[in-house]
Amino acid sequence: MIYEFLSSTLGTILEMFKSGGVITYIIAIIGIYGFITSIEKVHYLRKISKISPPFIMGTVNDAMEKGGSLEALKSIGKYKNPISKIISEALKIGYRNKIEVEDAMERVFIVEIGKMNRGLGTIKMIIEIAPLLGLIGTVLGMWYTFKALGVDASPTAMAGGIYIALITTIAGLTVAIALLPLYSNITSRIEDEMDKIEIAKKMTNWRTAVMRIKVEVESEKAMEALKKSEGIVKVKEIDDSKANIWVAFKPSMLEKSISNIIMEKCNTRAEIIESKLMQ
Repeated sequence: MIYEFLSSTLGTILEMFKSGGVITYIIAIIGIYGFITSIEKVHYLRKISKISPPFIMGTVNDAMEKGGSLEALKSIGKYKNPISKIISEALKIGYRNKIEVEDAMERVFIVEIGKMNRGLGTIKMIIEIAPLLGLIGTVLGMWYTFKALGVDASPTAMAGGIYIALITTIAGLTVAIALLPLYSNITSRIEDEMDKIEIAKKMTNWRTAVMRIKVEVESEKAMEALKKSEGIVKVKEIDDSKANIWVAFKPSMLEKSISNIIMEKCNTRAEIIESKLMQ
């Protein structure tokens, strides 16, 4: 019985397509394209929304205790979603100045928003244009009907025109009605992701940061240069096999990266051994 029902339904649909003509085929093609695009977009948004900002920040904080910023970068690199990418850029403060970090975060934001919105305009256009194509089919069907009235006022000829009008109208409305909930779901998911991005930006307003640095030559001069720089809170010499300078700074006030400060003032390279950020 189910087979007979499906076979009968499929036969009816195919007959409607044949009777509806070119307009029906056009509506079907754009409808299928819109449906496939919508499903792909929903799948992509579901994929990137699985990991929440608090979870990522918890991972960052745990990694920060073990190995600092570099360990945190490695720990969230596997997620590959907009939140993790923006937080990754925020973790580079100290290696870069605050303006460079903010610019990098903004670039990531623009790229990721572009990915999320890609194809959305096409889906919206299909939703809007499908009923209009159905309306064109309706007009054509009524034209056939009135033409039949003028030439041969037979019920069969009139029914054919009305049938075309109904089929194209049904096809256009069906596509629009089917795609509208998907479009609403996609836009809602995008808004949620944008809210998460804003939360991530606020969560990465690091209050303080500390670094262990190794300077091969002129370490005293490097320390003096750091002490005089904007955003630096404290500098001291340390006895460590890997590093010889410890520096604390306020990330929100850092006008130059730590390496650049030392390079500009001392003309020597500084190797950042470890960087830790705190909220």
